[in-house]
Amino acid sequence: MKIRVLIVDDEPVARQRVRRFLKGETDVEVIGECGDGESAIREITQQRPDLVFLDVQMPELDGFQVVSAIGAAQMPGVIFVTAHDEFALQAFEAQAIGYLLKPVGEARFRAALQRARTLLAGHAGTDWPRQLAGLLARLPAKPPAPPFAIRTDGRIVLVPPAEIDWIEAEGDYVRIHAGTETHLLRARLHELEARLGPERFFRIHRSTLVNLEAVKEVRPVHEGESVVVLRDGRRLAASRTGGRQLQERLSALG
Repeated sequence: MKIRVLIVDDEPVARQRVRRFLKGETDVEVIGECGDGESAIREITQQRPDLVFLDVQMPELDGFQVVSAIGAAQMPGVIFVTAHDEFALQAFEAQAIGYLLKPVGEARFRAALQRARTLLAGHAGTDWPRQLAGLLARLPAKPPAPPFAIRTDGRIVLVPPAEIDWIEAEGDYVRIHAGTETHLLRARLHELEARLGPERFFRIHRSTLVNLEAVKEVRPVHEGESVVVLRDGRRLAASRTGGRQLQERLSALG
């Protein structure tokens, strides 16, 4: 049975290098590539690869945020790929997690892949989810996203992300719902999704982003579709994929 591999790196040359190293490995199947953290989260959730070569330093959502968004318990095997970062290397080594330094050398690559084979086969007695959870715990907490400064009637209103319940796309704008207040902001939904981070906010539909702390339940309706019920009683339509992924995410949190 082949090892299904996903390659995640924002540098096309780096992705090509990993793919080239994997070309002669008869027990490996590359199922896809991602150039950013957002698409990596989507592909990992949908395709469920066995192993991910995951770049740490990516804009908007980095490799650690990808793991955090998926959840250590739901994450497949990982080989981190990183530029020299002393703190990250110490964290990897403390948790015995495989990593590769850029530029990636072939000998080190083969060794990391062989170790991953052993771990995936269950021959090393290694608890991969526990190691990933330990890695995330060692990382310094990221500062919270700053409040949104929204111009309204000649004044500026500051809206902290923690007070936002959900956000909906309206063309070139987004409408931010925070309690009983709504605010219109000129921005794209994917921009806010990257700014707010996957740890707290989740896209349940191509036009809807929801604060996980505002969610009360996910309720199925028909033919795989569902509605997300917020704590204030508001019901939001979720796409089939969005509803299913949200249920998986909430299950991982529990």
